[in-house]
Amino acid sequence: VQLQASGGGLVQAGDSLRLSCAASERTFNGYKMGWFRQAPGKAREFVATISWSGSTTYYADSVKGRFTISRDNAKNTVYLHMNNLKLMDTAVYLCAAGTDTTMYYWGKGTQVTVSS
Repeated sequence: VQLQASGGGLVQAGDSLRLSCAASERTFNGYKMGWFRQAPGKAREFVATISWSGSTTYYADSVKGRFTISRDNAKNTVYLHMNNLKLMDTAVYLCAAGTDTTMYYWGKGTQVTVSS
């Protein structure tokens, strides 16, 4: 397994959760890392990305101000800190590794369910 996401679960609206994605060195070193999500019956959508150095991050408008992406290159791990979770955040969250134009490696994802 090259990318393994974890940390999902069932939470209530307004709660916080931290997702982790552990990667093999080959699928982490030098790559931009990203989080995406896919809700039932919907297309996969972009959530956030972070550059190799960690200096550049991008967020979907829907999560801006609530989610924070970070990475620990010494641990080959990328994180997604999610605050003030909403019902609309319910989805399978997947991590990916790639470049500015293409995500080459994908993990299997972790389920996040937000209840009211």
